[in-house]
Amino acid sequence: MFRQITLALGVTLAASAAFAQETGEAPAAPEAPAAEAPAAGAVDPAEVYEAARNQLGILKFCQEQGFSGEEAVASQEKMIAMLPEGDADAGAAAEQKGAEGTVSGGGAEISLEEAASQQSTTVDAQCKQIEAAVNQVAEQLPEG
Repeated sequence: MFRQITLALGVTLAASAAFAQETGEAPAAPEAPAAEAPAAGAVDPAEVYEAARNQLGILKFCQEQGFSGEEAVASQEKMIAMLPEGDADAGAAAEQKGAEGTVSGGGAEISLEEAASQQSTTVDAQCKQIEAAVNQVAEQLPEG
């Protein structure tokens, strides 16, 4: 998948890795997107927080469009709660961009529609890939 969504999905994997460090359990790797996550220690925590919030907005956008369900939104919120809190205003702005269908991270932005066109796929398919990855990682998270 394209680079910006890879970063956002990397956030999901970073949350899973953080959980694994706390519990000693090995996280399962998502199968949906064919992308490698960046190393958890190599990413700026503020950037991770903003990317996670952007991904939450993307999931809300996908849900509003009827392309994904409520479970992924709840799972992403749970993963964000596991991250060190970042700048609330920057996080809210990143989430708002996501809610408008724009993937934002690392100084780059692209609309899901434009990305889908570039990848010869659909926004629906991209939403389903993100949803599947988030839900798969969420299965590894503690209850509560």
